[in-house]
Amino acid sequence: MTDNAPIPEPTGTVSDAVSGNWVDTIAPAFTRPYLRLSRADRPIGTWLLYMPCLWGLGLAMLATQSASMHDLWTAIACGIGAFLMRGAGCTWNDITDRHIDGKVARTRSRPIPSGQVTVRGALVWMVAQMAVSFAILLTFYWAAIALGVIALLPVAIYPFAKRFTWWPQVFLGLAFNWGALLAWAAHTGSIGPVPVVLYLAGIAWTLFYDTIYAHQDTEDDALIGVKSTARLFGDQSRKWLRLFLTVTILLFGAAVVLACMDRSILSMVIALGGPWALGWHLTWQLSRFDPDDNDGLLRLFRSNRNAGLVVLPFFAVALFV
Repeated sequence: MTDNAPIPEPTGTVSDAVSGNWVDTIAPAFTRPYLRLSRADRPIGTWLLYMPCLWGLGLAMLATQSASMHDLWTAIACGIGAFLMRGAGCTWNDITDRHIDGKVARTRSRPIPSGQVTVRGALVWMVAQMAVSFAILLTFYWAAIALGVIALLPVAIYPFAKRFTWWPQVFLGLAFNWGALLAWAAHTGSIGPVPVVLYLAGIAWTLFYDTIYAHQDTEDDALIGVKSTARLFGDQSRKWLRLFLTVTILLFGAAVVLACMDRSILSMVIALGGPWALGWHLTWQLSRFDPDDNDGLLRLFRSNRNAGLVVLPFFAVALFV
């Protein structure tokens, strides 16, 4: 290399980002560290936050036997909100975990431990995302607004959970499935048994997929003393995953039945196809679960976007029957 040749800059790419993602390829260079902080280069988290919103909205429309343009806005707003609040939550997570992330192979390339973003810059970015999310939230009923504000509590607690409990995935489930309650309230203006049962089903689903995800880090987590269900279950993980799968489908099915009590039998049966299809997808994941294959674990985790989406066509058909 000659004295005048440019020195290549580090790409800043995060190790577990989706290959060829839009952040690393087309986003303006100055925005990339902040978008990486929000996990925009790893969109699966946004999908996992968004799916319970669509489930809650779908069951709300089935229960009230109504659909309107306001529901279309709710779906769009929840999508934007999922992106922003997932970004804010991940930013908060990386601020609190910055010392831990630097010691774990999979996470040391993240923007804060790698020096791409300062803690002060991350805090400003987090507040900006939350502010836009709150502005969107104000377009909903007061019940949904209140739920949106309360949702900040599990989001704030989650990054610390792995320090004091072997079940941090429960806290992740509490945060990630809040949209089931919020979207129901955005449609109905109130809360009830259906979204609560759906919320519990979502928590069981989170325990399923995030236990799979956590198996990638068991060795590093053991070295630094971080807790997870993957470490807790160890060789018994397959048995526990089967339990979470079963609870997810039973509770999801119960929520569908409760939502469709005033609908035709045909409509209820079609709607029940949603949790049935989800159950088959999770069964497929379980059949391919190998705790020693990190690449396979990541693929299974990411496949939960499709697991969540497979429910929606059944709800859409049931709505018009």
